[in-house]
Amino acid sequence: MARVGLTAERLTLAGAELADEVGFDKVTVSALARRFGVKDASLYSHVKNSRDLKTRIALLALAELADRVAAALAGRAGKDALTAFANAYRDYAREHPGRYAAGQLELDAETIRASAAGRHSRMTRAILRGYDLAEPDETDAVRLLGSTFHGYVTLERAGSFQHTARDTEDTWSRILDALDALLRNWPAA
Repeated sequence: MARVGLTAERLTLAGAELADEVGFDKVTVSALARRFGVKDASLYSHVKNSRDLKTRIALLALAELADRVAAALAGRAGKDALTAFANAYRDYAREHPGRYAAGQLELDAETIRASAAGRHSRMTRAILRGYDLAEPDETDAVRLLGSTFHGYVTLERAGSFQHTARDTEDTWSRILDALDALLRNWPAA
């Protein structure tokens, strides 16, 4: 019989909190059961296995990030929207490192279609409308922004910039300036 008070939603949120504390790669059904003071078997009526738990955490993270980015984008266009999107993305990764890592989990196509993952792409494309890019340039620009934001956040979180004199905030600001300039002057094919 399931432990009173345990639900899939509660386990997912607790798993996300655990991911932020110890790292997404260390989240397991066993670790979560220890957190609740129950046996592993108590959780299996709510989550199928560790992969199911991790997928649920990834979907939660994607939804949280999409909500944050959408709020940041409201009423903005052009470079202002680009900066708001980038800062919301970076701030989320800093505040929730385990959840951010969860958002990188490879998901199957059906799960992606039914999740907030599609919202991320649509919001990025909404930003790009201000730069008047047609296909296939728009898709290339979506990939450029995602790669740049993820790459910077990942390197920053790993401490790759800590031994340089240049402030990371100054670099981030210049990167956003450079992206804006590139998007306004996208090279012809």
